[in-house]
Amino acid sequence: MRHRKAGRRFDMNTPQRIAMFRNIATAVLAHGGVETTEPRAKEARRFVERMITLGKRGTLHARRQALAYIYDPAVVEQLFDEIAPRYAGRPGGYTRVVKLGARHGDAAPAARLELV
Repeated sequence: MRHRKAGRRFDMNTPQRIAMFRNIATAVLAHGGVETTEPRAKEARRFVERMITLGKRGTLHARRQALAYIYDPAVVEQLFDEIAPRYAGRPGGYTRVVKLGARHGDAAPAARLELV
């Protein structure tokens, strides 16, 4: 039974799943968006929005927390200097998931996770 267990497992072990979400979050913040499957985009949205909220805080502690999660230090710098000030007046909802239809190779539901 999986009562009160939030989040999808994606048939991966935990470290692999965490690394996948870190990669997606880093790519979204670096490039403004990423194309992936719809369930992955919906799940990764939580982590991207959490990083933007850390950027809005702007403290040293928040910067270190973001550096612990995002792989590229240049992306963290971009997050705190450019991305977070853009959303200063917005109380959440920094990303959108755009459905793209079925992916060509395996007909998986594809989607684009992008910054608003």
